Amino acid sequence: MKTLLDSINEKIGHFQSNASSHVEKSNKAAGTRARKASLDIEKQLKEFRKKSMLSCKK
Repeated sequence: MKTLLDSINEKIGHFQSNASSHVEKSNKAAGTRARKASLDIEKQLKEFRKKSMLSCKK
């Protein structure tokens, strides 16, 4: 669970830097990277939710 949380935090950092570059500097490639990171974050958050629910039931 700890490694999953670390991975989510890392992806969020990448998303924030790329989204900022896209918005502030109109960097199209950074926008693409930010959108991809958001999809990866979504998948990992769903996995976190599943694992969290399982650990609460124990």
